[in-house]
Parts: sequence; C-alpha cells; structure tokens
Amino acid sequence: MSVFPLSPHIALESGLSAHYEIVNRLIMPLLTESRQKKVQQVAALRNFSNCVVLEGIYDRGNISAVMRTAEALGFVNFHVIETQGKFKEANRVTQGADKWTEVEKWKTTKQCITELKKRGHRIVVTSLEASKPIHEVDFTTPTAFVLGNEKEGISEEMKSLSDERIILPMSGFVQSYNISVAGALGLYHIYQDRFKKLGHNQDVSAEQIEILKAHYAIRTQDSSYDILKRHLSVGSQA
Repeated sequence: MSVFPLSPHIALESGLSAHYEIVNRLIMPLLTESRQKKVQQVAALRNFSNCVVLEGIYDRGNISAVMRTAEALGFVNFHVIETQGKFKEANRVTQGADKWTEVEKWKTTKQCITELKKRGHRIVVTSLEASKPIHEVDFTTPTAFVLGNEKEGISEEMKSLSDERIILPMSGFVQSYNISVAGALGLYHIYQDRFKKLGHNQDVSAEQIEILKAHYAIRTQDSSYDILKRHLSVGSQA
C-alpha cells in the first residue's frame, strides 16, 4: 500500500475538487519566484516512508517540537495517538510545521499500529528497557518511529505490537532524554542512515512532487480556493 497520503485531486468544498495540474497552472505563477523555487525544492526532498508516531504525549509543546524537527528534515507523515485524554497547553508553537505535515490522529494505540502495519510499516519503538542501539536498525524501508509519553514512555500495548525496540545512545547519569530531544536525535539518525545507505532521504516520484507542489501552492496562496472555484465554475458553464 502506498504511504503517500495526498490525492491528485484537491478538495475545494463538498463535491468540488481541482486536479493538481490545474492548481500548478493557475496558482503556482501567483507565488513569488523565490517561493516557487522553495516549493519545488521542498517537494523534491520529502520522505513519506518513515513516519513519526507519538503515543499519549501530555504536553502539546513536545508534540510541536517533534513535528518541527520532522518537517525540517523532510519527514511528513505524522501520527498522534491521543490516549492521555487531556493535554497540557503550551505557548510553544510549531513555527508553521503543522501546515506542511500530514497529521493523522488516533484514539487507540491498536487502531493506529494496525493501520500502519497494513500500510507496510515496521514499528520501531524507543524504550529504556531495550538493548538494541538505534544505529543497528535499517531505516531504508518503511518504518514508524515511535516515541512514548513524558512519564511512562511507550505503553505495554505498544511494546507488544512493536517489531523492534531500540534505545538512543546515553553515556551520562540521566536516565532519559526530553521527548523533543529524543525525537530530534532519532529523526536525525534516520536521516543520516538513509543518506549513508541510499545517498538520499527523499522517496517521492516525479508525479508525487507535482502533487505536493499543488498542495503547497494552495496552502501558501490565501486566495487559491476562490480562484480555483471561479475557474471550475466558468469551465462547467462553457
């Protein structure tokens, strides 16, 4: 099953959508030249095979921090399992990362992991009880990188559903990293592992890059929905 989540047809409203080729033809030229180059560059370097899963995170600030790191390194698929019931609010923001990531929310661990396995992901969880260091894991295949909550880490259910349990390198007296730091260390390792073995991190096809460009153009240009709806309305009347 494909891990690329975006449709070539972008929904504008109920019953109305625009094909990515139309979006790129009408909306992309409205962006500045520098913005067009940035959209092209970012789209071409995206990775959808390696996703991030956060289970029961209590502090929204930690979710935001991990999301920001993931997006900066090109990892786009992001899963949040909301088992904690209540979030601790935080002033920290994603710096716009939530606008450029594809976030799915889940109510149970089993529901999330079952679906990820159907999509072909291997489940790799961080655990202080693990003995296998992260550098012994191959991240060149579709993999879900799982981080647990601030107090207990991953749940027993997550452990039972995982394919591999790993530990991040620690040489000091402290027993664990902050979630945001663990996320940054793990994701940067995944990025480096793929570069070392594949020569690149990205996994998008030429068509997927064009689809991404269309989605990013719409998210950049505030008037894009109105422009596209007017265009499609005129076309349907012609």
